[in-house]
Amino acid sequence: MQDFENFPDGGRQACLADAPGACLPPLVSVRALQWSCEDGKALPVEREVSAEVPVAVVFNGISHAVMMASPHDLVEFGIGFSISEGIVDSRADCRDIEVRVHAAGTPDASCAVHVEIPSRHFARLKEQRRTLAGRTGCGVCGIDSIQALDLHPEPVTVSEWTRQWGVNEISRAFSELAVRQELNARSGSLHAAGWARPDGSLAQVLEDVGRHNALDKLIGTRALSGELGEPGFVVMTSRTSYELVRKCARIGVPALATISAPTSLALQLAHEAGMQLWGFCRPPVAVRYV
Repeated sequence: MQDFENFPDGGRQACLADAPGACLPPLVSVRALQWSCEDGKALPVEREVSAEVPVAVVFNGISHAVMMASPHDLVEFGIGFSISEGIVDSRADCRDIEVRVHAAGTPDASCAVHVEIPSRHFARLKEQRRTLAGRTGCGVCGIDSIQALDLHPEPVTVSEWTRQWGVNEISRAFSELAVRQELNARSGSLHAAGWARPDGSLAQVLEDVGRHNALDKLIGTRALSGELGEPGFVVMTSRTSYELVRKCARIGVPALATISAPTSLALQLAHEAGMQLWGFCRPPVAVRYV
């Protein structure tokens, strides 16, 4: 077992593996490929490819979800997922956390994030009757009935600073986001979720092959540092799906800005929550949906 830092309240982060000395798979690996040119030539080159592995989220020993994700920042992912999916109310409800790696070093490598939560939250989890199988583009895989689909977000508090900001702050955030996507710069296949302060400067940027996972990692990072309640907005390198709006509403984010367009359902949820929604954010342009 390889121990990570302890939580201040006594909780535990750890990485467990089923083979001595094994731990998380590498984030990127070098692969040989051919670079095809217009003149018909094919040049041999090497490029880095990002890892994508199954990551199970396990609550009190019961597997709840399996996501295809990048194998890093998994403690943050587990905490962020727990909060953004409404399974727990705060970081304090996530007790011991362990990241376990199975079949490390093989093509069948997978990870499991084990989270211990209080019995009252575990009972609430079971009542949700959800066994998610990893989100796809539709975002509802694994929900066993239409009634289980939560389309009524909590209203967010309208912050005074959101009345005095706009495209300039959003453009600053996206300009900084582009240069802080370190893993994507190497492989070209990862989404990013960033927390922007009201002036548009970025506090954190988290990356993952999945846009929902990147947002959960961002939420978990801020929860661990006790910064979830601080003013700011979320920026993302993806389209705006309803799940992203739902997750942001759960933590009281007043605005979400993405590089592509929202869906009609995302707009509906944002309107109901009282969130500002921005799309096509490509400096110096951004579109606000009203």
